[in-house]
Amino acid sequence: MLVGKVIGTVVSTRKDPKLEGLKMLVVQTTDLAGTPKGGQVVAIDSVGAGVGEIVLCASGSSARQTESTTNRPVDTVIMAIVDTIEVGNETVFQK
Repeated sequence: MLVGKVIGTVVSTRKDPKLEGLKMLVVQTTDLAGTPKGGQVVAIDSVGAGVGEIVLCASGSSARQTESTTNRPVDTVIMAIVDTIEVGNETVFQK
């Protein structure tokens, strides 16, 4: 799983029919505290995330395991909106 921040949206009027009805968001990968690192990915939103939220993403074959992405040509899916991340006894991210 990856931690990331939703930084934008993707709109596509022409796409594979199996992608119809799915919301696509741009996610910037981050460290656990929400600080940007690495690149960006386009992910299918399965939980109603929005721009500015910290999310958890799954990629590869795991991305096709949610109700909304089963048997669809998806490589990355947003599967959770993060409220808090704790490491040890320290809160490193709080919504």
